[in-house]
Amino acid sequence: MASVAPLKSRVQPAVSRPVFHSGPVGFAVSRSFSNSQAHKKWRNLSLTYGERLLDFRARSGGIRLEESEKKQRRACGPVRCTAEGIERGMFVGRKERGFAAAERFKVVAMVAAVMCLCNADRVVMSVAVVPLAAKYGWSSSFLGIVQSSFLWGYMFSSFIGGVLVDRYGGKKVIAWGAALWSLATLLTPWAANHSTTSLLAVRAFFGLAEGVALPAMNHLLSRWFPNHERATAVGLSMGGFQLGNVVGLVLTPLVMTSIGISGPFVLFTSLGLLWLVTWISRVTNDPQECSSISKSELWLIQAGKADSSAIKSKPPPLRLLLSKLPTWAIILANITNNWGYFVLLSWMPVYFKTVFDVNLKQAAWFSAVPWATMAISGYIAGAASDYLIKSGYSTTSARKIMQSIGFIGPGVALLCLNYVRTPTIAAVFLTAALSLSSFSQAGFLLNMQDIAPQCAGFLHGISNSAGTLAAIISTIGTGFFVEWLGSFQAFLTLTACLYFATAIFWNLYATGERVF
Repeated sequence: MASVAPLKSRVQPAVSRPVFHSGPVGFAVSRSFSNSQAHKKWRNLSLTYGERLLDFRARSGGIRLEESEKKQRRACGPVRCTAEGIERGMFVGRKERGFAAAERFKVVAMVAAVMCLCNADRVVMSVAVVPLAAKYGWSSSFLGIVQSSFLWGYMFSSFIGGVLVDRYGGKKVIAWGAALWSLATLLTPWAANHSTTSLLAVRAFFGLAEGVALPAMNHLLSRWFPNHERATAVGLSMGGFQLGNVVGLVLTPLVMTSIGISGPFVLFTSLGLLWLVTWISRVTNDPQECSSISKSELWLIQAGKADSSAIKSKPPPLRLLLSKLPTWAIILANITNNWGYFVLLSWMPVYFKTVFDVNLKQAAWFSAVPWATMAISGYIAGAASDYLIKSGYSTTSARKIMQSIGFIGPGVALLCLNYVRTPTIAAVFLTAALSLSSFSQAGFLLNMQDIAPQCAGFLHGISNSAGTLAAIISTIGTGFFVEWLGSFQAFLTLTACLYFATAIFWNLYATGERVF
């Protein structure tokens, strides 16, 4: 038990100090008063207990908890203020009059919206490239170059974006990224009309701008959410990312039919600028900078972070960062995740045509189904991870469980494809592989903030650059491998083995404790 020294009261009757009792469900709050007059006066105050507590902290220079209390808090799990019911989840927050959406829910909704736009802007070109190819007479090989030009810039900006996020914060970086990739989206039809060189340059610039999105998302959510809600927040944000594929696939053909090839590019650029205006005026980089957040919600966010005071320490050098096995567990997990994801994304329509002789138009529904299921399973993964932590599991255990599902599940699904005989069953297994892979969002994607909170953006940039390179190699290598062996099953088996090997490495060396 730890006690907090009270501020000297301006009223004469002495008030005993508020005491925090630590237990397996969090912190319960008790208070006692020296007489009934003081009790009545304090009871009539309109502020919630969490707000009074933060007022105490502000006027008295802050509350220092003993080291033993900090350890006890980490051992006991998430922090709750049961007296005032602050712990109401990210969807509802307590206000002075009734209830309203919590500020951190508004933040994650805005992040999910920009992640949706981020992916929808990618899909626009994937759909528009068909009429553009017919208009300008592009060959199939040139189409592959156009599609891969996005990854040229994306591979480098993941690293650059991570460094910028650590220095300037997630709000500014993702705002500039959205502005620049919206501009690149608008310029794409013009560039295609001008020259192929201009088109490739604009697409590479588009990838360069979008590469900052994931590091900025991670940075913002780590600031706005306590540890036991962070996986759910990432699941919601990445759900928006996956739904962006559905939005792009559905809206782009409709708008092109009505307005023309440039129509969807103008539409998504306008949506990006509308989001940007709202983002700049409504969202702050840190909850402490938000003027509309309730003090009880701010207390919940701050109290739910195990070691937030250490985030301002000096980042470690690159050599030290790469000398630790938990760092390599994250890098290899990102490589394996991107390898499998882009193989399935790029080659599954060809797989159905080659193996089952299914007409590509008949299999078109498969293009949208995995994204919808990934959005749902990503949220389930986040909620399950947070539930494990609330139930007393360590962060390390939660990360290992989620990542194991995210690798072993897709590996088993890919192996099962060797034994299916109908395209319908094959579609079920492929959808299962993509859906289960979204559990990685609650694994290595969150683990960067766990082991290196002060340089998580930098670590994200390194691992995502390696993962993007793996995506390029796997996308190109699949074609050569299939041509060499004449079988998709062999390459899918190789991918499954990579999933299993990385899962073993992850469970041996990954940790949820702070390393740097």
